[in-house]
Amino acid sequence: TVSLIQGLSNQGYTTSSDLKEIYSTYTKQAIANHVPSKNPFAFLGARDPIAEMPVSKQLSKEMAQRADIALITIGRNSGEGRDREPIPGDYYLSGDEQEMIANVSEAFHAVGKKVVVILNIGGAIETASWKHTPDAVLLAWQPGQEAGNSVVDVLTGKVNPSGKLAVTFPVKYEDSPTASSFPGYAIQGEEDDKADMSGFSFMRRVPWEVVYREGIFVGYRYYNTFDVEVSYPFGYGLSYTSFKLSDLKISSSTFKNKLSATVNVTNTGNVEGREVVEVYLSAPDGEMDKAKEVLINFGKTRLLKPGEMQTVTFEINPRDLCSFDESTSSWVADKGEYTLKVGTSSIDIKLTDVFTLAKDLVVETVSNALLPNEKVDELKLK
Repeated sequence: TVSLIQGLSNQGYTTSSDLKEIYSTYTKQAIANHVPSKNPFAFLGARDPIAEMPVSKQLSKEMAQRADIALITIGRNSGEGRDREPIPGDYYLSGDEQEMIANVSEAFHAVGKKVVVILNIGGAIETASWKHTPDAVLLAWQPGQEAGNSVVDVLTGKVNPSGKLAVTFPVKYEDSPTASSFPGYAIQGEEDDKADMSGFSFMRRVPWEVVYREGIFVGYRYYNTFDVEVSYPFGYGLSYTSFKLSDLKISSSTFKNKLSATVNVTNTGNVEGREVVEVYLSAPDGEMDKAKEVLINFGKTRLLKPGEMQTVTFEINPRDLCSFDESTSSWVADKGEYTLKVGTSSIDIKLTDVFTLAKDLVVETVSNALLPNEKVDELKLK
């Protein structure tokens, strides 16, 4: 695996050997204190994260005098049954992590130098309270064995990032539609021990109950429909250049079998790059629950030079219009006016147009399967 320090070295950058030694010494001792025995599985069962090394204002000032830029990595372990707890050091930054970002940013900004926070995480964490303190935040998403080289390629501009968020970053944990129901509860009467032991197959498992409450309002569908403020929306992502979307055109104002839509994407900045165009659809009101808008398609441009334009084409199919009707077990598109929305995130909509469906359309009918049994019906919802 290529670490961030190795990635920097591979591209000719020098890191502080003194800081590396300080941090390595702290980490080794913290791990030794955290694992109480030589049992190789003891660390796997630990729920408390290893505390981040405190970074004082004095150490921050010393580094600011010697370094050209500060890179702060915030990491989180991820795995089945381990994402995310609303506690400091997990979903929320720990006090030491918050203090580190604040102290380092203050010291480097005082001498006109920049700070970048790199998130090496596998799921959303709280960012709203601190994201404006550093100069930039790079979400690496636990990129694997080439992490160091990949991150440095983006930091140096060798690669212009064009990734977009596949999840929403809430302002706070309680804003998530699953906050009140996940991870659930041990089923009463089955086990007295409510500890979650479901993480590894060789451990004793506790019967667990999770009530699925959000219905169709999953992820951005929930936040957008109920106007819940977010820190970073679904589909969000920055670039070292800028783009303009223009000239949205739909092949027909009436939907029959399918439609096509085109939009022009122009690189209006000074650096070549790619842009992701996201296509959302808002359906007319009806008896079924519907989200404010739903992503039905997306596409990425080729590498566009400054001033270059590309026309991107999308197809709109019958299933894209549908909601699921539980009473008939079918996918149905309600008649009425549909709004096509094109943008660069779920809330950054640049262009809109409309088309109509003359009458209700049943696209697919399915059969009922896996109906709840009586025991499940009788479980008390908490």
